[in-house]
Amino acid sequence: MALRAAAARLASSSLRRHHGHLLPAASAASHAAFLHSHATSFGFKQVREDEKSKLVGNVFSSVASSYDVMNDLMSAGLHRLWKDRLISKLNPFPGMKHLDVAGGTGDVAFRVVERIKSVSHRAMQGTLTDMEEDTHIYVCDINPNMLEVGKKRAAEKGYNEEKCLSWVQGDAEALSFEDGSMDGYTIAFGIRNVTHIEKALSEAYRVLKKGGRFLCLELSHVDVPVFKDIYDIYSFSVIPAVGELVAGDRQSYQYLVESIRRFPKQEKFAQMIQEAGFEAVEYENLVGGVVAIHSGVKL
Repeated sequence: MALRAAAARLASSSLRRHHGHLLPAASAASHAAFLHSHATSFGFKQVREDEKSKLVGNVFSSVASSYDVMNDLMSAGLHRLWKDRLISKLNPFPGMKHLDVAGGTGDVAFRVVERIKSVSHRAMQGTLTDMEEDTHIYVCDINPNMLEVGKKRAAEKGYNEEKCLSWVQGDAEALSFEDGSMDGYTIAFGIRNVTHIEKALSEAYRVLKKGGRFLCLELSHVDVPVFKDIYDIYSFSVIPAVGELVAGDRQSYQYLVESIRRFPKQEKFAQMIQEAGFEAVEYENLVGGVVAIHSGVKL
């Protein structure tokens, strides 16, 4: 009942303006040097582009085994409701080809499979249809440790017999899938970690069929003054401490909260999705903007 009550309070309308954090100023010379060397951010730090993927990889290799437990602790279990909302907006159907990027632990993919099986059961009273046999869900993640966690969870859940589920190591900025091959694309808590968000969005657009849907669930920006102050204290004081206690890794969770503040605000990210070619772009804030679900359609 508590989860249902929380779910009822999650959604709030989109398209509001937000105010973010400013980074410590760097010297002009230092800033110019980083620009010349193609700088990007790793949390609040400026690093070279060729360093970021390695640093992010180290973070997720470190936290892979405790990733889902930490998600439960950091969100008080609400991440489960957020992912359910993501799947509800995706509206999976039997026979679909779906790609879940940065989904190594399988949390989103398992939900897609279960929703499709539920739809098929209601429609055919348990009879396996040819369309259901054509269903295929691809879990793509750049980190092999995250994929191993997902495969282990799949075995524990009895998904090893599911021929519709494939695990692929790959880069969101350079996907190995063919043009126009997917009906749906999801990325949950992952696009914030890529080096070039524009490239990841371009790749999402490329692999989707016409009529295919893009959905992104990401930690975002809170715009409610008092709640924002409380959320900042929780983010910078509590989350790294819990990371150190549970995962033995304070630094990785310090990066997590810093990377959220560096991620584009909701309206800016929606604009980036439009610039990648998507139509009908919108977003929905959940819990006052703690997370947002952005969506778009390839027409």
